[in-house]
Amino acid sequence: MNDAPYNSNRQTRWGIRSTDQLAVAVITTAALAVLVVSWVYQGGLRGRLIDIDHAEPTSLDFKLDVNTADWTEWTLLPGIGESMAKRIVQDRSDRGGFESHDDLRRVSGIGPRTIDRMRPYLLPIPDESNHPDKADVARQ
Repeated sequence: MNDAPYNSNRQTRWGIRSTDQLAVAVITTAALAVLVVSWVYQGGLRGRLIDIDHAEPTSLDFKLDVNTADWTEWTLLPGIGESMAKRIVQDRSDRGGFESHDDLRRVSGIGPRTIDRMRPYLLPIPDESNHPDKADVARQ
């Protein structure tokens, strides 16, 4: 027989006694069971763990004047990034204002589909004959 006295403080390879390991395992298992029961009670897989309030969709009435807008305003339109917006403003300053929305096609990278995506956000281009102040300036 083994004549060595029994040592109840004998340590395992993790530095915790076997009885302490058992206690930690029991407490961890109980805590996990409580979490699972709580999760199932709260809605579990049905996805009702939190309530999310959804705001009503809003529509913004944003209209852009193609002959006065700066490049930052152009970037608010769908399909127009910073470089495209800067090209539009540069073209307008080099070649003059746009007489119709279709004149935007003269800018490199803008085609009919891009104009169609932008059209709901563009203000109508006023006809110069309808504006006496512009017509007076043209006559002088």
